Amino acid sequence: MEKDLLELHTLIDVHFEQRKKDEEELIGLKDRIERRRYERAEIQRVRAEKEKDRQNRIAEERHRKEEEEAKKKADDDAKKKKVLSGMGANFGGFLTKAEARRGKRLTGREIKKKTLAERREPLEIDNMREDTLKQRAQEMWNCIYQLESDKFDYMEYMKHQKYEIIVLLNRIQHAQKFKKVHGKGKVGGRWK
Repeated sequence: MEKDLLELHTLIDVHFEQRKKDEEELIGLKDRIERRRYERAEIQRVRAEKEKDRQNRIAEERHRKEEEEAKKKADDDAKKKKVLSGMGANFGGFLTKAEARRGKRLTGREIKKKTLAERREPLEIDNMREDTLKQRAQEMWNCIYQLESDKFDYMEYMKHQKYEIIVLLNRIQHAQKFKKVHGKGKVGGRWK
């Protein structure tokens, strides 16, 4: 009986030692899990901060570019307005003076500028009311519409003329194929 009792005590001791080891391993495992969870949370926090910083930089860059573009557009508009206001009625006189100084044939671009300067009237829209501005815009639109329709008509007329020229050239070539050859060459299969 003592032997059985001693064996039972040893088994109980072994069981408790094994249980103690298992609990220590379980506690160590839980600690490792908590440590990893904390490390992951820290990594996620750092990534989120970096992503937020990156998004902020992108937004700032986009905002800066938009401001630069708006500033550039405003500068361009101001320059265009200044140029348009400076062109005024004197522009045609300036072109004629420049043409007289040169004394040579005008290029296509210069002819176009001269023609536009002669046709163009100064706008003087600074002191107009809204209804007169609308009326002036309608007049300008009608003028542009008429010019575009004239351009279309001339382009169609030019296409028609090109077609007629091609047809006539083809007729000429076709007629020349069957024309008798005079001068050197064969005539009726004999030499003269």
